[in-house]
Amino acid sequence: MVSRAEFTLGQLAEALGATLEGDAGRVVTGVAPLESAGPADVSFLTDGRYRAAAQASRAGAFVAGAGVTGLPAPVLRVAAPQQAMIDLLLLFNPAPPLVPGVHPSAVVAADARIDATAAVGPLAVIEAGARIGPGVRVGALGYVGAGVEIGEGCVLAPHVTLLTGARLGRRVLVHPGAVIGADGFGFAFDGAQHRKIPQTGGVVIEDDVEIGANCAVDRATFGNTIIRRGTKLDNLVQLGHNVEVGEHSILVAQVGVSGSSRIGRGVVLAGQVGVADHVSGRRRAGRRAGGRAFRSRGGRALPRYARAADSRGQADLRGGVAAPGAAAARARAGARGGGARRRAARPQGGAR
Repeated sequence: MVSRAEFTLGQLAEALGATLEGDAGRVVTGVAPLESAGPADVSFLTDGRYRAAAQASRAGAFVAGAGVTGLPAPVLRVAAPQQAMIDLLLLFNPAPPLVPGVHPSAVVAADARIDATAAVGPLAVIEAGARIGPGVRVGALGYVGAGVEIGEGCVLAPHVTLLTGARLGRRVLVHPGAVIGADGFGFAFDGAQHRKIPQTGGVVIEDDVEIGANCAVDRATFGNTIIRRGTKLDNLVQLGHNVEVGEHSILVAQVGVSGSSRIGRGVVLAGQVGVADHVSGRRRAGRRAGGRAFRSRGGRALPRYARAADSRGQADLRGGVAAPGAAAARARAGARGGGARRRAARPQGGAR
């Protein structure tokens, strides 16, 4: 049985660097949203739109920013409520302790190198020449292919597959069912059949990347498919061969990026956005991907598999947003005004 964490408000104020307005000795045992919080919970107000809900809440304490008044319980006053909420959740829900070692049912090649502080779960397979760094967790039924490198502090959830040519940096989190390093989808028709183009490259995933459940990141034809540091992929995201995603980007569920495309730094691609092959992001002052790179309708960046490009074949995917709502409206206006200079074409087969 897992014991429930509890803290006094004084302890939380110290941990969060907050100014406490209220009883420092009051004890709370959990974190909950405004609607369901009870007297033993601390809740949070991250947006002024929810002030009425906070005033009606039964929470035992609140985390709130400056200027929020009239709350019915003690307040932990912070400069950044959303960041404080993250810290609270980590305090009350710490990661389970790492128990180093290789489970007896795991299959490990004789020349694989597993750091003494790493943990390999039940029925995992570690192939020849693989290197697993300090503090790594390999979940049950995980597969680590020949020569794969996994950096310090990475977490591979159950059923994760890393195939030959994959290299992970530090603190990479991979959720269940993700496949990293499968062949890219490349074929050439010789008049009688589609001949497979050998995929001989790898996948490089830099530090602090998170990859959602059932994502697929294909290996490169030559060189590497690359996800730069700090980028986050939601569930069911597909990256084709030789794709490069820049630092601190966000790709939401069911995004598909076709082969050899370049997504810039700090880009947000909303759910089901598609990017066709060989699209390149570049910096364009004052432009956003939501307004220049994608045609939209119905509040969604459309079409799936849209080729998002300007008249020089350069898509504006650098530090931009392809998203619902206002961005979609700007995208519609941009599409109407661009005429023949911009078009959205479906790919016609072949390699992504």
